[in-house]
Amino acid sequence: MIEFSDKEEKFLNELEEARLATSHGDIPHVKPVSFVFVDNSIIVATDHDTRTYNNIKINSKVGIVIDIYKSGGHKAICIQGRTEIIEAGTDFKKLYGIFYNKFAWVRKDPWKENEAPFLKIIPNNKISWGLS
Repeated sequence: MIEFSDKEEKFLNELEEARLATSHGDIPHVKPVSFVFVDNSIIVATDHDTRTYNNIKINSKVGIVIDIYKSGGHKAICIQGRTEIIEAGTDFKKLYGIFYNKFAWVRKDPWKENEAPFLKIIPNNKISWGLS
């Protein structure tokens, strides 16, 4: 299991946007996403009718970049891992509560179990820089 340093955890807990990469066939697909860092995993909300969701159903391997670009002071964590889809149950309710509390867009347009899944990215590789 990949462990994150205190500085990396602090960085992950301060930000809320990332870029998630999936693939279908030989074609990469990258999109901005909102995320939370929970239990050493990155959690992303998605919808059933997205390219991302469909890609992950076929190939659970993903890459995600969480960063702040500032010329001469770039900070980032790049993570590669596998993804689990969470659509219902205790884990869904826990994650939904975290998203509901953090993001106004969730409170504005709420959803229920089996209406829109969470993607749990379990890191198997990571690299970070600029977090000193």
